[in-house]
Parts: sequence; structure tokens; C-alpha cells
Amino acid sequence: MERMTIKAYAVKHKLSIFNVMKMVKSGKVKSEVFQEKGREVTYILYDEKSEKEIQEQIIPIVPMENKNEMQMAEELRLLKQEVQWLRKEVETLKKAISA
Repeated sequence: MERMTIKAYAVKHKLSIFNVMKMVKSGKVKSEVFQEKGREVTYILYDEKSEKEIQEQIIPIVPMENKNEMQMAEELRLLKQEVQWLRKEVETLKKAISA
């Protein structure tokens, strides 16, 4: 079994340190606490068997490359409409403030 710090574990799994801490506190990840230089340091116990279970629990972020081009085009169209609406709203508010 390998030991890694919370930060190293977060970087390896592309998670936030906060989420890793929540996993440690809830007991989803095995950990040990050691005293080093007067501080408590939490190490995560890393083994292949438990990592497979944890990987299944982590929701992967779907990269943009996997999305259908039609979906991306539709999302782009909707975003452009929203930007246009927001610009009109800003202009209306500018006129209201200056009046």
C-alpha cells in the first residue's frame, strides 16, 4: 500500500482538495494521520483494489471533443443569443442610469 498526501491524491484524480477532504472525512478513502514537525498530516492509503471502486464513484467530466457537433453548434447559437440579450439589457440600464 502506497501513501500519498491529500494534495497529491487530488492532483492525480483531478479533484479539488476540498472534495478529497470530504472523501476522507466520510470514510470513502482509507487514510492515516501522522504527526510531522508538530503538525498533523493526513495520508491517503492508495491501493489498486480500492482505487477501482473510487474511480467508479467519481463522475468524469465529458470533454468537448466527445460532444456531437450539432449539439455544440446549438449551444453556441444559444450562447450568442444570450450575449445579444445581455448587451441590450446593459444598454437599457446605461440609459436608465444616465437619465
